Amino acid sequence: MIRAALIGNPNVGKTEIFNRLTGLSQRVGNFPGVTVEKKAGRMIHRGQEVEVVDLPGTYSLTAHALDELVARDYIVMERPDVIVDIVDGTNLERNLYLTLLLLEMDANLVVALNRWDMVAARGMKIDVEKLSELLGCPVVQTVAITGEGLEDLKNSIVEVAGQKNAKENRAVQNYGDDIEQLINRVEDVIQKSPAPVEKYPRRWLAIKMLEGDERVMEQTRASLSSPQLAEILSIIEAGEAAIR
Repeated sequence: MIRAALIGNPNVGKTEIFNRLTGLSQRVGNFPGVTVEKKAGRMIHRGQEVEVVDLPGTYSLTAHALDELVARDYIVMERPDVIVDIVDGTNLERNLYLTLLLLEMDANLVVALNRWDMVAARGMKIDVEKLSELLGCPVVQTVAITGEGLEDLKNSIVEVAGQKNAKENRAVQNYGDDIEQLINRVEDVIQKSPAPVEKYPRRWLAIKMLEGDERVMEQTRASLSSPQLAEILSIIEAGEAAIR
């Protein structure tokens, strides 16, 4: 069975798309250990059964808010086969920030460019092919309230889940030479300890450590030896000193 998760900023039409994908097969509960509502459902497409989870609406994937943390932990811990990022086509700049964070998490990504009818009505021009090329993942135009584009979205979910090389053309955010060197140094240390790498994408983990993400540091501390942890903290301190 394919496992897909829907994510997106609040009020982008994510719930409408979830409802259209899953119909009456939905079940509601809570994410483990928290009171945040978890909605899940199933669909059958091209003979494939797909479990669809509706993640909380979020602008980011930091550990500063519970909804953000729940969404991030689900992606990292559960490693769904496909992440569908619902993007408001009328507000690309704000919405694509989350898209870039998902790419950093090494997710198998499909972007649903929603509210396509409003994009056209406002005379906006979006080169969907170019956007797909730049992101390195499928971009599908959708209109959640009418169901337009939903068949194409279902096709993309099944296709990306079945691609072993789905990440080959993935866009990678470049933070500049100085920061990239710090990321590479932390990655080199992490690589010596296989335990956390099994759970986290290594580059993403290095970035979170450099950001001082307390939850990531706490979760990986037990997997790092004292010398490794000391080396990472030294790299972080050197980076902070260079930025000041």
